[in-house]
Amino acid sequence: MYEDLYCARGDMENRIKEQFALFADRVSAATMRANQLRLYLSVMAYSLISGLRRLGLRATEWAHAQVATIRLRLLKIGAHIRVTVRKVWIEMSSSFPLQTLFSQALQQLRC
Repeated sequence: MYEDLYCARGDMENRIKEQFALFADRVSAATMRANQLRLYLSVMAYSLISGLRRLGLRATEWAHAQVATIRLRLLKIGAHIRVTVRKVWIEMSSSFPLQTLFSQALQQLRC
C-alpha cells in the first residue's frame, strides 16, 4: 500500500513542482487572459519536454532527469540553424559536451 499510494502521490507532487521550472508560477500580467495564456504555454512546454524525456531520452542516463535540467543543459544551447528547401541544418559547436546525447535523442524521436 505504501509503494502504490504514498510513493505515487509523492511522484505526482514532484511532477507538479517541475512545472514551476517552466515559469508556471508567473501570473503577473494585468489581465486574466494574459495570465491564462502564460499558464497554457507553460503546460504545453512541460508536455513537450516530458515527451522528450519519455521518448527521446529513454535508455539514457537522462531518462529520469528533471525538466529544468533538460531545459538548461540540453535545449538551451547556442547553435547555428540553416533552413533549406529540403532540410533543416543544426550546426552546434564542436565543444558542446552533450552533442552525442542530443543526436541520440533526435534519432529516437525520428523512429
